Amino acid sequence: MYQALYRKWRPLCFADVIGQQHITDTLRAQLRTERLSHAYLFTGTRGTGKTTCAKILARAVNCEHPVNGDPCNTCPACQGILDGSVLDVVEIDAASNNGVDNVREIRDEVRYAPTAVRKKVFIIDEVHMLSPGAFNALLKTLEEPPAHVMFILATTEIHKVPATILSRCQRFDFRRITADAMADRLLQIAANENIYLTEGGAQLIARLADGAMRDALSMLDRTAGCETVDEQAVSKSLGILGTTDTIRLMEAVKCGDLAAAVAEIGQAYEAGRDLSGVMDQLLGLIRDILLVKTASEKAERMISPAYTVSQLTALGEGLASPELIAYSRILQDAAGRIKAASNRRVEAELSLIRLCTMGGAAYDSLEGRVEALEEKVKHGVPVMVSGIPAPVATPAVVDTPPAAEKVLEPAPPEIEEEPPRTEWSAWERVLEQASGVINMGALTCLQISSHAELDGGQVLVFCEDDVTAGLAKAHPTIDRLSEIATTVAGTAVRVKIFEPNQKPHRQNTAASDEILERAKEFDIHVTEF
Repeated sequence: MYQALYRKWRPLCFADVIGQQHITDTLRAQLRTERLSHAYLFTGTRGTGKTTCAKILARAVNCEHPVNGDPCNTCPACQGILDGSVLDVVEIDAASNNGVDNVREIRDEVRYAPTAVRKKVFIIDEVHMLSPGAFNALLKTLEEPPAHVMFILATTEIHKVPATILSRCQRFDFRRITADAMADRLLQIAANENIYLTEGGAQLIARLADGAMRDALSMLDRTAGCETVDEQAVSKSLGILGTTDTIRLMEAVKCGDLAAAVAEIGQAYEAGRDLSGVMDQLLGLIRDILLVKTASEKAERMISPAYTVSQLTALGEGLASPELIAYSRILQDAAGRIKAASNRRVEAELSLIRLCTMGGAAYDSLEGRVEALEEKVKHGVPVMVSGIPAPVATPAVVDTPPAAEKVLEPAPPEIEEEPPRTEWSAWERVLEQASGVINMGALTCLQISSHAELDGGQVLVFCEDDVTAGLAKAHPTIDRLSEIATTVAGTAVRVKIFEPNQKPHRQNTAASDEILERAKEFDIHVTEF
């Protein structure tokens, strides 16, 4: 009968346990010197070896021929514990045996000496599930058990275990297993099982397992039916994006290419990928890019093994740290919504729209927004901006001659027509000459998110976001722009800044112009609205 890989390859001695050497070395030393505690508490995330080490310790304390602190696994005691025929080693699941009566049964059993081995060992798994009454019933027995009894408690949620229990146990914290150690172990097991596992496939499984060896072996089990277990096979079997697909999605987001990003999500959805996992993979990639940008010297040891430093460096060009942080915040918010959404595809696509059309509100500060824009301009990353609206043509008025019999009325006074405004092509030259004269952040925003129209003696600058408008309105930026625009136009003009959705209105500017001229003579600062 087929046995799952995580059961078949469960370590039988401390030497086979990977990633927990700080614990196994201590336990072996205690076994060699016979300085064992009466109660142990193993804590850590799932699949890191807590129950495995508890079983090895139970055999080691009862082994007739221990080898350097490890059980021999061949003596009658070891064999009896392995096959379950020795009743003196009891494994209890506290999730389903969490009442006071269950603990009372344990308390009654500890009175009797073991029948087949030297020590009675009680392994209580998921001990945090015990009720408060059960914990209280266990206290006295745990504090002063008979010499022939040992308790080994295991939990994934140490914060739920009462302090009175913690103080009576010797605590060991199990770490997440590193991806490199896990990948090496997977390759070793695959070779013994005649599974053709590639280095890339092992690294991808190790990264997805998130430090849990049991999860990694379960994933290998799911992909073992493929002829070659490479990255593509793992991605297809586990319902996730491959490394190349994730990079391609990130490049679309980086360039603001919404069509390409949505197409990638569509392909992932049609291929049966878990869209929540896709967003999580994209978030992991953004985390690695951020690490390479901010901790370049030590990044290689911190990034995921699925990507290389060169790949992440190339993806990070044109992306400032504040922008990557804003991306990650959007994705973290999306992760919760996608899991609860009735239509996950729509929610994932909405998340991509937020990423590709991210505005200034997504940033922590104005400085972060400016830094992100400067980074894009510096590396020539295309920025998606809305097109300039075309001028609206006014319908021609057809004069109808009055009827002969109609009495002629006095004609109304002539209304001066508003001269049409035209797009001012010289605005680009103004911004070119403003380089080094005005604030760099304001210049960058104006280059990306503004256009200008000429209206008589005014240059009307229309900004596409509040950040650009705020920077351009600030003094002395607007004064410098007016001076440069006057030089470029060859006549006196004033620059006027408009926020998004703000429309200019026609007014008699003669009086206001005179006030402004008089104010300049007396060096008075005037703010226009």
